[in-house]
This record gives sequence, structure tokens and C-alpha cells, in this order.
Amino acid sequence: MRNPGATASTHVEAPPAAVFAIVSDPRQHSRIDGSGTVRGVVSGPDRLELGSRFGMDMKMGAPYEIRNTVVEHEPDRLIAWRHVGLHRWRYELEPTATGTTVTETWDLTHYPLPLRAALDALFGSRTRAAITETLVRLKAAAEADAAEATNA
Repeated sequence: MRNPGATASTHVEAPPAAVFAIVSDPRQHSRIDGSGTVRGVVSGPDRLELGSRFGMDMKMGAPYEIRNTVVEHEPDRLIAWRHVGLHRWRYELEPTATGTTVTETWDLTHYPLPLRAALDALFGSRTRAAITETLVRLKAAAEADAAEATNA
């Protein structure tokens, strides 16, 4: 599969439930956003499920709102959403002996190959950098939340 988008993984020293609590709560997305574009939640549930719709306040140059729908969901293991485009933002969680391996993907595989290549050329470099930073922030947030829960 050529030009699937962008993907990266990290190890988080927190259980999958702690990581999933963050990525499945749209109110926490600005907390972990490495792109600098997510400003806050416009609408949506506190906890995302398959079929949930949520809106985000965004800014990339100019401010705008984006509406998303959860299209993949397995509690503590997988969540993905898409907006009007065909690409998906996916988080896959794999339990390990010491925590969770988290893989974030900007999945372009639902587009025809020529469009995948164009999107990757336009946004790929910036998106890969944003995913890397998001995983750094998600790791810190999940580990802090897990430590706080342990000390509570």
C-alpha cells in the first residue's frame, strides 16, 4: 500500500484504559494536540463511542469548526474518526507488560492512490511532525493521569 498517510508509535507507562480515557474524550484533544490546530470542543459527548459525532474548534491560519464521526471503536484498544474527507485519525492501543504501545495514524487508505499521493505531498511532512508531538503529549498526559489515580 503506497502513501498510506502517516503513522508513529510510542510506549506509555500507563494502562490502556488511562490512554483511552484521553483519546476518547474530545474535551482532552486540545491537551494532547501536537499540531497546534485544535482549540477546543464545540459539541459532542464526554465519551466517544462508535457513531458519535463531535465538533472541534480549530485554527490553521484562520479559525474554523470541523465535525467528526467515530468510525472505529473498541474500548481500551482502538478509536478512529473522520470528518467530511475520507481520511481517518486512528489510535491503536496495545497492552504491554509495563503499559501501552500507542500507534497514531493519519490514514489515507480510503482515498484513490493519486489523491493519497497529493494529500501526502501537501500535508504529510507537517502531519508526521504533529503526530510525533501528539504522542509526546499523550504519553505525558496518560502517565500523569495514571500516577494521579494511583496516588488518589
